[in-house]
Amino acid sequence: MLEDQTTAASSPAAWPAAYPHGYAVVDVETTGLARDDRIISAAVYRLDARGEVEDHWYTLVNPERDPGPVWIHGLTSETLEGAPLFPDIADEFSARLDGRVLVAHNAVFDWQMIAREYARAGRAAPVSQRLCTIVLSKELGLPLPNHKLESLAAHFGVVQRQAHHALDDARVLAEAFRPSLRAAAARSVRLPLHECRPLTEWTDRAVPRQSSGYSGYRPTSWRPARKRPACPYPNPGRYEDGKPLKQGMRIAFSGDTSTERDLLEDRAIEAGLHVATSISRLTSLLVTNDPDSNTSKVVKARQFGTPVVDEAAFGQLLRDVEPASGG
Repeated sequence: MLEDQTTAASSPAAWPAAYPHGYAVVDVETTGLARDDRIISAAVYRLDARGEVEDHWYTLVNPERDPGPVWIHGLTSETLEGAPLFPDIADEFSARLDGRVLVAHNAVFDWQMIAREYARAGRAAPVSQRLCTIVLSKELGLPLPNHKLESLAAHFGVVQRQAHHALDDARVLAEAFRPSLRAAAARSVRLPLHECRPLTEWTDRAVPRQSSGYSGYRPTSWRPARKRPACPYPNPGRYEDGKPLKQGMRIAFSGDTSTERDLLEDRAIEAGLHVATSISRLTSLLVTNDPDSNTSKVVKARQFGTPVVDEAAFGQLLRDVEPASGG
């Protein structure tokens, strides 16, 4: 059983009624950071409503490809060769996540990796909300030098035994999350819960199959950036509500989407739109399912008065994009 790092003051008898009834603290190790990278190990600590540990679970996962940055996670092709494939552990993973808020450090990354694995398997993860411990620490105003997991652990006196091992990272995060949760409850802080949208479409690209060697991997080669063709049309300006999109408009995306992000971007480009990676005064439209979030793109959109629509509305607009002037 984990040692209690809280005080009586941070464990209020009157618990906020709006708080979730259970949490799944998750950590996954992966072959890299891109959309085509795979999960190679996963750990889940299930916690009750007040952050007490109920149980934990850990598994290796065979990614069927090169394991990527072995110097970080320590998992070689030989180690992963006999591990189960993700579809083989999906049921158990689902049972651990079902009905709980997914908690992770930089939760959007863990959620996206999990959602993609489920999409590849033709399934959806049973998760409707996530909570990022980085965001929670900011909400609590914790005096951290940075937002690394080791800094959060040190703040609460939690000892890390094996960094970048999914089971130990999940344990550390569970121990640090409990006092954070109780501090939030004591101050009636609204938890930063975000909606999790499962991917509904997936297309795999060709990636290297698993090999016995990984010497060819370099830190610069496992985080590839997609190169987009230049938009051939001039920017006609901002999108106006009630009017169609027009070829050349600069479109930016923020947050989770139910259709895989790259597929949405590909469709936008095929329609003659310019996909922007950031928000500026020239951005025509921001597409986000979470307009109240504080991501940098959403914040800048508010500052610049950039129009915002959700994914469903954007899908409708893509059906009838107006040709560029003179096109």
